[in-house]
Amino acid sequence: MLELALLFLVIAIVAGALGATGVAGLTMSIAKWLVLLFLALAVISLLL
Repeated sequence: MLELALLFLVIAIVAGALGATGVAGLTMSIAKWLVLLFLALAVISLLL
């Protein structure tokens, strides 16, 4: 899941550099939610 978040982050950076701000914003939002989901699942797995 963290790999997907990094992939979306790279896509957002490339899209932002090319001027596609709509795509960059969307992929950055997806990357943010994937990182938060990863962190939540990591904490839950450490506690159990």
